[in-house]
Amino acid sequence: MAMERKVVAVCAVVGFLGLLSAALGFAAEATRVKVSDVQTSTPGECIYPRSPALALGLISAVALMLAQSIINTVAGCICCKRHPVPSDTNWSVALISFIISWCTFIIAFLLLLTGAALNDQRGEENMYFGSFCYVVKPGVFSGGAVLSLASVALAIVYYVALTSSKGPPPTWAPQQNQGIAMGQPVIPQQSTEPVFVHEDTYNRQQFA
Repeated sequence: MAMERKVVAVCAVVGFLGLLSAALGFAAEATRVKVSDVQTSTPGECIYPRSPALALGLISAVALMLAQSIINTVAGCICCKRHPVPSDTNWSVALISFIISWCTFIIAFLLLLTGAALNDQRGEENMYFGSFCYVVKPGVFSGGAVLSLASVALAIVYYVALTSSKGPPPTWAPQQNQGIAMGQPVIPQQSTEPVFVHEDTYNRQQFA
């Protein structure tokens, strides 16, 4: 019962952080600096407005990292464990979810950080290559938000499947001997009473 409460609590916290990361990622996508927001005053310079996309993208990346850290700290690394029944379905689901979750986490984390860093342009900036003003392409933050949701969802599946696959190790019954009788040799007890021999028999053996 306590184990079930722990699983529910961990999934609730990690799910909340995943939703928070995705919501902040979509908010950063909506508030990013667009081409129409950039003005040019003098030749060779771009004037960027202030945008909350930088802070939103950073907080989104931090929330995603916290969610991934919590789920992997509680569940542990599946690669460092040995399962008594490798063919267990829950074990296979946990392994696949673990690998895909980490792949999506890395991509989402890099997208959110890259979008936040490229959106950190305020005031007057020189034009890139002297001819254009750079802005974050559409879809960078939203892509990171979608992948962060996928990463957290797969991490929860990994944790639940790994918890469900845990059980007592299989007990093997001792094998019965088939067709072989095992036992201790029975040695007849020797009698300690004296044996009486007839006198004629003794004389016959002596003078033979």
